[in-house]
Amino acid sequence: MSAANANNNNNNNSAMSLQEEDLTKILVATAHLGAQNLDHQMASYVYKRKNNGVCLFNVRKMWDKLVLAARAIAAIENPADVCVISARQIGQRACLKYARYTGATPIAGRFTPGSFTNQIQRAYKEPRLVIVTDPMADHQPITEASYCNIPIVAFCNSDNPCRYVDLVIPCNNRSTAGIGLMLWFLAREVLRIRGTLQRTEPWDVMCDLFFYRDQEEAVKEELPAAGETHEQFEQGPGPQGEEWNQDNTTIGQGVTLQAGVGQNEEWGTHDDWNAQNRPTTVEGWNQQPSNLQWTS
Repeated sequence: MSAANANNNNNNNSAMSLQEEDLTKILVATAHLGAQNLDHQMASYVYKRKNNGVCLFNVRKMWDKLVLAARAIAAIENPADVCVISARQIGQRACLKYARYTGATPIAGRFTPGSFTNQIQRAYKEPRLVIVTDPMADHQPITEASYCNIPIVAFCNSDNPCRYVDLVIPCNNRSTAGIGLMLWFLAREVLRIRGTLQRTEPWDVMCDLFFYRDQEEAVKEELPAAGETHEQFEQGPGPQGEEWNQDNTTIGQGVTLQAGVGQNEEWGTHDDWNAQNRPTTVEGWNQQPSNLQWTS
């Protein structure tokens, strides 16, 4: 029995171990790069430093912590009792996507103080587990969760404080691709542990959907592909051909006047409105009538 259990444990460990394609994604997304500063509580996760002082995380420890967090999340019966929070803009899209595929409760943006402690307000929640993308930006929910004894899973950089954090996932949480990829890994692992997704089958959801993308940059990238300039995109379509000027008259750009009677006539050709009431001859003010005598 002991040999059989050992074989089963080895098979499970090999199934949950880091694969080569996942390692390639981590390296491409620079999720293993930390900051130049190092907190003493994060020193155990750092493998070494680069020449410029940037910390390099141990990728195996990153993956082990990720799998451990996924097992803790999958142990919760109701998926909505897991609350994923991201105050920073680069992690809000990944936060919403993670909640979309795992059924968690997202809080993307500003966290309302008292959401975990004040039962009167409408935003009050009672989660069984909290996931944060940055302990520094999400310090308010971490503090309130510590008051309520709620377990906290946090994606921490090398210089992030780990106070009140129960499970640390070391990664580059200041990179758009890094935090998006780690949440994509976490969502995929949770679905695999729950049995919704088979380990032998690849997940049809691409990790690019979890990456934050600026709207202005997306528009600038789409314009050269369409063959238009930024000014043409803002102005919109203009007049086309001679048919546009058959019934309308243009003034400036994008302003039209409905053609009426005498639209081709000049303003000076119209008669004066008071011409019909104007007398043909006008007597001077100093001219006196001939039949008027001032003296008798």
